[in-house]
Amino acid sequence: MNTRIPSLLSCMIPSLGLAAAIQYPDTRKADVIDELHGTPVPDPYRWLEDDNSPETKAWVTAQNKVTEDLLSKIPQRAEIRKRLADLWNFERTGAPQEFGGKWFFSHNTGLQNQSVLKVSDSIDGEGRLLLDPNTLSEDGTVALANFTPSEDGKLLGYSISRGGSDWNEILVRDVATGKDTGDHLKWVKFSGISWAKDGSGFYYSRYDAPAEGAALTQKNEYQKLCFHKIGTPQSEDVLIYERKDQARWGFGGGLTEDGKFLVIHVTEGTDPKNRFFYKDAKPEAKVVELLADADASYDFVGNEGDLFFFRTDLKAPRHRVIAIDVKKPERENWKEIIPESKDLLQGVTMVGGKIACEFLKDARRVITLYNLDGSKLRDVELPGIGSAGGFDGRKEDKETFYSFTSYTDPGAIYRYNLETGESKLWKKPEVGFDGPAYETKQVFVPSKDGTKVPVFITHKKGISLDGSHRVLLTGYGGFNISLSPGFSIGRAVWLERGGILAVANLRGGGEYGSEWHLAGTRLRKQNVFDDFIAAGEWLVKEKYTQPSKLAIQGGSNGGLLVGACMTQRPDLFGAALPAVGVMDMLRFHKFTIGWAWEKDYGSAENPEEFKALLRYSPYHVLKSGTRYPATMVTTADHDDRVVPAHSFKFAARLQECQAKDGPPVLIRIDTSAGHGAGTALSKMIDRTADEWAFLEANL
Repeated sequence: MNTRIPSLLSCMIPSLGLAAAIQYPDTRKADVIDELHGTPVPDPYRWLEDDNSPETKAWVTAQNKVTEDLLSKIPQRAEIRKRLADLWNFERTGAPQEFGGKWFFSHNTGLQNQSVLKVSDSIDGEGRLLLDPNTLSEDGTVALANFTPSEDGKLLGYSISRGGSDWNEILVRDVATGKDTGDHLKWVKFSGISWAKDGSGFYYSRYDAPAEGAALTQKNEYQKLCFHKIGTPQSEDVLIYERKDQARWGFGGGLTEDGKFLVIHVTEGTDPKNRFFYKDAKPEAKVVELLADADASYDFVGNEGDLFFFRTDLKAPRHRVIAIDVKKPERENWKEIIPESKDLLQGVTMVGGKIACEFLKDARRVITLYNLDGSKLRDVELPGIGSAGGFDGRKEDKETFYSFTSYTDPGAIYRYNLETGESKLWKKPEVGFDGPAYETKQVFVPSKDGTKVPVFITHKKGISLDGSHRVLLTGYGGFNISLSPGFSIGRAVWLERGGILAVANLRGGGEYGSEWHLAGTRLRKQNVFDDFIAAGEWLVKEKYTQPSKLAIQGGSNGGLLVGACMTQRPDLFGAALPAVGVMDMLRFHKFTIGWAWEKDYGSAENPEEFKALLRYSPYHVLKSGTRYPATMVTTADHDDRVVPAHSFKFAARLQECQAKDGPPVLIRIDTSAGHGAGTALSKMIDRTADEWAFLEANL
């Protein structure tokens, strides 16, 4: 039996004074009911999971038309878009990398859809154009996903992504001529490019070709580590390592700097606990399973001969650095180099014969240099409170580069002298944003169980706390990912227009190490939503805003965050922007790489975890007649990370359930775009303008 939802659902945007109700597309409901662990679970919009069906495509077209018709009536939309374009139109350069005496760096003149790659014979040279991704498509939707030059700087291995897909193609370019060699590798995903020392070829990771028409939805399993020899077809690539008994293992491989070892990082989904194998670089050598227990996180930092350095959370939730002699690999022989501290050790690199450690102190970055024996050398003096990244290089380097940014400062790239500790400005963009007119402070908000949750709040200086301000609250809270201060053109425009930005560092993230992460996973996932809701309540209590002016935004796992919180506390928020979110918590594992998230979410196959998932799954908990916040769901047709069916089904069900006098429920579906990485700048500007216009019209 098939039924249909009402084709006319009334909703108004009071600030626009619209007299006419929105007529949503007529969305078919199917009589689909699963029985999971004795519980019937309706799924009336499952047909929207078929992104290739004419019915789904027609639905997408119809929804986009409704969304565009409404957004076009918001008078400030064009003004916001113009300001975004004007502010984004600034020259920017990426940190340089040196190979064979040549310097490689990304560059964008301002409004180029994709940054280009340049090469220069000197660090201060303007450089010549080596690769322009903007010429690979008419609409700027082919992105340069990754690039690695050969050690002598003569060849460039680079990967491209089409339309925002996670699928990459690897090509090779002759640096001297600027022409491709003809090497072309397909079905590459979640892979680096690691060159052989002699430049004869490189290591990379790939999957088998998916079934016809299923590239954007089929499960990704049985990854392989391969070696490609330059000038040969992909069909002749050498298989280095695979595990036919482990469908979910992923492999990342690369040579150590000295070329002596091929190291293999073995992952299983998004589980921080991993394995680490290696082999002598000689082709006939066998793979050695150095760390095979998956009992902790092990990040390979580098080596000094047979001594391997790792960042690990083994017996150290906030991480430490250890060294393992592969000639004496027994655990009793392991040596602690840098012990665990009270702050999270988020990242470690080796450069210039030193160890550079990136600590997070309440989500703020601190960089400290150590000698290889673990003795402290010095702290790096950063320009202020914000985020720093970089400190890469080789053993013989005398200097390195790092970037620094904050919520109000677009930042700059600095040259850092490893011997003297002196930083010198290398490149600083000129952005037409008055950063000094704004301030950022950090507060600690008590969550439901008393846990103190850090929240960064940024706003124009001198505001009155009278509850009158529009506030954008955002967060992530998952997969051990940390949010630290960083500049965004979109958020800068939000601030310019009188908005306040609040960024919450929720449990489930990595801000305080593995214990903080685990406190927001599986059966404890509700802690994440409680943290976010507590942040919203605190902003209202302290009179930064009021519920009708409080908006929430998040993408991917953050989209789930927004979906869960707006359904649990619809009274607390005036508007919601869930982007590319995981909205069906019972079926996420059935598509592409979704199975990998079970380490964070749990699985509907497990009876206890099923009950927990069903309690907060945004698609399933919607209740008819509830007044939900004004909502604009955003997704993209080429998102093969979180397939757009999540957003399709949630939006259809939300339109069905929204109170008849409730605010609008829209879905905006981008074309030739994916999960976010590599999105054409013009599309980013359009989407951000639509988001801010929607919020201003509804808050």
